[in-house]
Amino acid sequence: MATSQDDGHPGSHYNRIRQSIVSGQAGPGTVLIPTVLSTQYNVSRTPVREALIRLEQDGLVERATRGYVVRTRTPEEILEICEARIALESSAAQAAAIRRTELDLARLVHVHESTAATKDPAELRELNHLWHVALREAGHNTTIAELMDRLDAQLKVYDSHTAPATDLPDNLSLILEEHAGILDAVRRRDAGAARDRMIAHQSRTRDLRIGALARSGRAAH
Repeated sequence: MATSQDDGHPGSHYNRIRQSIVSGQAGPGTVLIPTVLSTQYNVSRTPVREALIRLEQDGLVERATRGYVVRTRTPEEILEICEARIALESSAAQAAAIRRTELDLARLVHVHESTAATKDPAELRELNHLWHVALREAGHNTTIAELMDRLDAQLKVYDSHTAPATDLPDNLSLILEEHAGILDAVRRRDAGAARDRMIAHQSRTRDLRIGALARSGRAAH
């Protein structure tokens, strides 16, 4: 039987299920049955249901006959997510150039230098993500940061299928170069340049991602 301590922390179950989805362990189309998950996590069904409801609000799952299913995105939906990310993250970059503190700038520089110092693709992906998170934090707009976190999670479901293209040395080198340009604009407090360079960066990433998904055939048609 589940302990009261387990049931008292529904957020932990939300994080467990969310991680299984964004990591690809529970890929698009995977059926998630509350009774099965409650047995797996040794908790009652209530916190599991609450977690699944939150994940539905996040756009990661949708209701199905037997419970919930990991949402499968069409190519058009993925494109829409990418376009939304461009709009939001360019605003975040613009805000970062205006509002960043010296501590914000130091964090951005540290992550950027750490990224330049590694060649491991998995570590590069993680550091690239952390750099974007640091940039959003430097913009000091909680709403944009929260929305971006949701959109990132929706795209991470497909990362295992786009990695072969995005991990190519030429692309990783371009990412580093583009980040350096955005960082320079933020350092100089040039909001317009920070916005424009982020739009160019995310637009190129969008095209690469969509192309990789089209070749893999993993998105729904």
